[in-house]
Amino acid sequence: MTADRLDLARRTRRAITAVALALLPAMLVAPPATASTDDATCQPDADTACVAGMVLNEDNDQVGGVDLTVTGEGFTADLVTTDERPVAVAVPDVGRYVVAIDASTLPDDQPLPEGAETEIEVVAQTGATARAAFRVGAGVEAPAAPSETAEDGETAGAGTTGGDDGVGAAPEGDASLVDVNWGQVWQQMGSGLRFGLLLALASIGLNLVFGTTGLSNFAHGEQFALGAALGFITVNQMGMPLWLGGIVTIAVCGLSGYAQDAGIWRPLRKRNVPVMQLMIVSIGLSITLQYVIQLLIGGGSERILSSNPRPLTIAGVTLSAASWISMVVALVCVLGIAWFLTRTRIGRATRAVSDNPALASATGIDPDKIIRIVWVMATGFAALAGLMWGASFGSFNWQLGVQLLLLMFAAVTLGGLGTALGAFVGSLLIGQVVELSNLFIPSDLRYASALVILILVLLFRPQGILGRRERIG
Repeated sequence: MTADRLDLARRTRRAITAVALALLPAMLVAPPATASTDDATCQPDADTACVAGMVLNEDNDQVGGVDLTVTGEGFTADLVTTDERPVAVAVPDVGRYVVAIDASTLPDDQPLPEGAETEIEVVAQTGATARAAFRVGAGVEAPAAPSETAEDGETAGAGTTGGDDGVGAAPEGDASLVDVNWGQVWQQMGSGLRFGLLLALASIGLNLVFGTTGLSNFAHGEQFALGAALGFITVNQMGMPLWLGGIVTIAVCGLSGYAQDAGIWRPLRKRNVPVMQLMIVSIGLSITLQYVIQLLIGGGSERILSSNPRPLTIAGVTLSAASWISMVVALVCVLGIAWFLTRTRIGRATRAVSDNPALASATGIDPDKIIRIVWVMATGFAALAGLMWGASFGSFNWQLGVQLLLLMFAAVTLGGLGTALGAFVGSLLIGQVVELSNLFIPSDLRYASALVILILVLLFRPQGILGRRERIG
């Protein structure tokens, strides 16, 4: 009993240390005293699209006091430029918007070049700022016609400019374009918590499967994407309420986990197929499920919720109402899994099978039955996580599972392979790393930061934060 308490205390200290390390980058970025509240700056996230305008002179300095108008999709907003940074406004929906300049408000020594356009069309996407730049001044030539950098429904980060190479459509959060302040850090930490909780709900199932079978299931990401796809079909196409569509999605994916174990994994276990061959089978299953999902929803991006997201601010963090609800549901589910594993007979049997299947079988536990339950739980919770991901982040596509699978592996490896608590802690850390890194590097590279963490963990602590060292040989 004393040894168990010491082990629990040691794991608790490790978890607290891990959370402190996750918060350390935020404290180093900027102190609270430098907090800045700029009413003219829109902070894009996965639920918000921004449109920005700027006026640049021949020295590439911004010109303030110029009136701009943003129109499109039934929306109109008036902006006044500053000489410090672009002015931006949150738009209600993705789509095409026109930024127009009032030439009469330009300074007398900064005229609009002859033949220059007074309107620039941009494409607004969630999670990014679409920028329009007007060049003014006596020594400036009329810019070329603006070109689109992204099509509707494609990757976020679209924007057009007036032909200036230095003012493009780089994603919001690129350190070369924005000044990092405490408000941005706090917002990104909130987004990281959302990312981490949803990733944890999927990663715990991946870790339970590994703990009970020793299999690293490469098809687990497709169970996540299948949840989002079935959510789209039930809610968007069949018109079910979200809660009912969620129940149907979890049930169908849970049955798919039961069928996978009954039809594939249990027969292979009975034949004592090595783990490496099982991993290869899971890769083949992953590829098959990818194209099944593409067949179901097509090759484009889809939305589970067709209505515009309703922003909700809690503790200074602005996310959609669906995001906050998803975070609460994910946290309740994670706590429910912890209670199940520690307080129920089946949960204790699951831990026994994970520790020593032969010894568990000798005490009267049926490992095959426990593994079957684990497969149903893993696929069901992965489906729920995928459904809430699609509802929270606005859109998804058939490659969602491939994009997040390596992050799941990074989370369970960081926390400790085979431990449910380790998957939870690792996912929270990965969520913070991914979102906070977006303050310094382009958003297209933010997932790479999590994989760098994975490599470092494997080099210096391969058992993970909460994992146990194993003697080899």
